[in-house]
Amino acid sequence: MTVVLKLGGSVVTDKETPETVDDDALDAAVDAIGDAALDRLVLVHGGGSFGHYQADRHGVSLSVGSHDAPGVWAIHDAMRRLNDVIVERLQAAGVPALPVHPLSVAVRDANADLTLPLEPTRTMLAEGFVPVLHGDVVAEAEAGATIISGDELVTRLATGLSADRVGLCSTVPGVYDDDGAVIPRISGFAQVDAVLGGSESTDVTGGMAEKVRALLALDSPAQIFGPESLPAFLAGESAGTVVDGGAE
Repeated sequence: MTVVLKLGGSVVTDKETPETVDDDALDAAVDAIGDAALDRLVLVHGGGSFGHYQADRHGVSLSVGSHDAPGVWAIHDAMRRLNDVIVERLQAAGVPALPVHPLSVAVRDANADLTLPLEPTRTMLAEGFVPVLHGDVVAEAEAGATIISGDELVTRLATGLSADRVGLCSTVPGVYDDDGAVIPRISGFAQVDAVLGGSESTDVTGGMAEKVRALLALDSPAQIFGPESLPAFLAGESAGTVVDGGAE
């Protein structure tokens, strides 16, 4: 069974303080992953106060690129440093994690269509490793470099690797309705369009709305849930909100 799991940047960092890891939250997530001991797990993590802070500082987003090499490097370096911390913690917990940096393997063409070769990730999985990807900057034809979000990586990995289960671990227990209750299932974006707002913290990748849109693009259901439900998801149980990809 192949599982694709994203740890949101707001889960593993303090999004209100630039380039600060939330040690307790990250350790709890790492412990849950280590205890689950899944055979085929691919991890993706968001940028949180690392990547989003630097991307906002240098004016780079999903649609706005930059040819400024130092600025592009600052964004990538922030994500690389966060990735280093996560990989090191996972290895310390006995998880055979290895990094995969999207800047080195992915590219967008002049229409912003993404090419993400999966051979490195697929081979790592086959050899018993846990690939750890992250939101990043990638070269884009005629635009310099633009952001690739963790949510986009999740959808590409889930489709390309024929994932059996997909989960996005956020700081909230699921997608809320107008009354503040978790919506158990989303079958189309129109169902939640009116209730999904922007993130209160700096986020250049669209927040919860883009998470839902990305998961609806899958051919199978996925789940959005909070950190307290991570062990349940890793154990194969239902958690949070089910986003019914393929329903639209």
